[in-house]
Amino acid sequence: LFVCMGNICRSPSAEGFFLNALQESEYGEQVSTDSAGTHGYHVGHTPDSRAMETALSFGVDISGLRARKVSVPDFDEFDMIIAMDHDNFEDLQRIRPKGSKATVKLMMQYHPQAQPEEVPDPYYGGMSGFRYMCELLDSATRGLLKDVEERLAQK
Repeated sequence: LFVCMGNICRSPSAEGFFLNALQESEYGEQVSTDSAGTHGYHVGHTPDSRAMETALSFGVDISGLRARKVSVPDFDEFDMIIAMDHDNFEDLQRIRPKGSKATVKLMMQYHPQAQPEEVPDPYYGGMSGFRYMCELLDSATRGLLKDVEERLAQK
């Protein structure tokens, strides 16, 4: 589960990039994905038009995704919950139920350089911020896929 604040820029883009990378994997049928926001501002909305346009320029179509708010049952449904930044990571830790086995990590932990530490929110900026977000997510989601493949291969 990919999580940002409103679920219209970073987390749906991360889901789209991960799904794109997952298509190349032999484990594609074993992995389910979703994205959500820690806030419910945009529930039911499509991703931001700038996010859709930029992701599409990378060959990633996120137009079919719809925003939703993260919920307590997500901690049982998903074994990995990936936050885009420290604020959302902390929000997830606050709502995480006791005994949850879900792993909560930052997206950029899977980036080859792990820098910057967060996926910057491009919402209030220009198109260059969306491009930078997509560049980071393209690399980070491939790193995440490698980690998932290694874990699944050990089962």
